[in-house]
Amino acid sequence: MESNLRPLSLGEILDRTAQLYRSNFLLFAGIYAVYGGVILVLGLLQIGAEEILRARHVSQYELWVTGGSIIVFLPLSFIFAGAALAANNKAVSWVHLGEPATIRGAYSSILPRLGRYLWLMIIVTFILWTPFLLICGGYAGVLFSVVPMGGKGGSDSPQTFLLLGLLTLVFVLLGIAWFVYAILMGLRYSLAVPASVVENLPARKALRRSIELSKGSRGRIFLLGLLIVVIQIGLVFLAEVFFVVAAVKSHGQLPVWVRVLQQFVGFLTNSFIGPMYATGLTLFYYDQRIRKEGFDIEWMMRAAGLTPPEPAPPAEPAAPQAAAEPWLALDAHFEPPPAAPTRSAVEPDTTAPPDSGSAHE
Repeated sequence: MESNLRPLSLGEILDRTAQLYRSNFLLFAGIYAVYGGVILVLGLLQIGAEEILRARHVSQYELWVTGGSIIVFLPLSFIFAGAALAANNKAVSWVHLGEPATIRGAYSSILPRLGRYLWLMIIVTFILWTPFLLICGGYAGVLFSVVPMGGKGGSDSPQTFLLLGLLTLVFVLLGIAWFVYAILMGLRYSLAVPASVVENLPARKALRRSIELSKGSRGRIFLLGLLIVVIQIGLVFLAEVFFVVAAVKSHGQLPVWVRVLQQFVGFLTNSFIGPMYATGLTLFYYDQRIRKEGFDIEWMMRAAGLTPPEPAPPAEPAAPQAAAEPWLALDAHFEPPPAAPTRSAVEPDTTAPPDSGSAHE
């Protein structure tokens, strides 16, 4: 159990993120390899289906294969990406607190509540992207209504070009405003998933928890995200530059073996860069709890056996005494000392045996 917890600066959080990622690379990469493996299989299936159609000289149906692939790809990628994110948060939490963690254990701990985490991610996605979709829809609607108007005075009339220019300018300005809005709201809810995973919170409570915890550190979280995004873009560029050059040379018609190789490179890239930002956000979540709630003191007391962790909700209604003193459930044969038949629920019982329960959940 890790008891050396303290508030960290941004540089220290970056160092801690790199240290955790480097020392637990197989754990974190293995968690995201599940998501990457699903993407790999779907990509290979699409390539196989397209090659079968070409071999049978019915390549006109490739568009249907592409459309069907998108319909299947989007929900499956969202589900498995959400599962990988939640499992990574759980694993980072265990490792950061000095507890053992495994790929199987991380997934086993989040699967019973996977629907909750996916619903939380759907809410955040809706909040972030709905304004952009409305802007695009409004731009397209006004554009189609303006183009026929140009037909009356000529499609090349100055009035039509002026209207299209003004419309495009408004669209760009609204797009910039949405981008700023998305960043601010993303920072506002950046700690929602770690809060939901670690504290077992439903979606709405996790959102409110993120708003509360992220106050005062959203600028630091933005810098962390900016740095990691730059790293990820650089790694993706290095991984894909060969395929971009090959596509230009072959006029967009890559050989089958190159497309298959691209899928495997994408699998490795997803597994490698996927855990970076999630790991940093989980560390920020704990740093904010230490700064705002004194979590480091609470955890050190638990490490010393002074404050027992909160037990899991009982399957049956507990007796009044057990509800007032939950740590009595740790030992069915525990009896208070004769000189002190009752004690306050606030003061820790130094005579009670150390908690042997798991702090994973």
